Amino acid sequence: MWPSPTGDQQVSATIAVNGRFDGKLKRYVGSGALGGGGQDEGQAAMFELADGATLENVIVGAPAADGIHCRGTCTLRNVWWQDVGEDAATLMGSSASQTMTIECAGAKGASDKVFQHNGPGTMIVRNFDVQDFGKLYRSCGNCKTQHERHLELSAITAKGGKVLVGINTNYNDTARLKDITVFDASKKLSICERFRGNNSGDEPSKEGSGPDAKHCLYSDSDIQWR
Repeated sequence: MWPSPTGDQQVSATIAVNGRFDGKLKRYVGSGALGGGGQDEGQAAMFELADGATLENVIVGAPAADGIHCRGTCTLRNVWWQDVGEDAATLMGSSASQTMTIECAGAKGASDKVFQHNGPGTMIVRNFDVQDFGKLYRSCGNCKTQHERHLELSAITAKGGKVLVGINTNYNDTARLKDITVFDASKKLSICERFRGNNSGDEPSKEGSGPDAKHCLYSDSDIQWR
């Protein structure tokens, strides 16, 4: 069940989060320098989470610039994106052991990506509802500095999307999927796509899709089509 906002708050400069930030289910809307909702790369974030930070009980309205940036291990709990701008959230940071956890949340209206993974480490998404999206998750295909990245998806409901997951095989990425429900009777949604990434800025080349027991780690029984 998508929550209703308890009120609106305009955000004209990035909110830095150290420790725990409870948004009390207010809707945060970008204004001024954060008033863009396009797909331009390099936009500022509405929230920037330091290593160890938790953001909870937040509704992200529109426009939302580049959503939420995580600079290390962080948790997003009960965070809802009503209309995703460039990206909903991005894992940055530099530690291979960092973990970004997104749980009990949802996102709508992402013309491109919902979650972007630029740094190393693991992204965990569970109990998440995604609607009308391009990709739910993408391991950066052409960042200047590339990393091995890992994804764990569970208890996901998806509707109106094109691609669930995109990862890079040449950097040893993995995506583990279970308990995925897709509302798409035509089965057009691509579940897991594999690419050959690069650090030159070129468009990455697609190598294949579907489970392969090495990078896209799931079986047909993990995906329920409705």
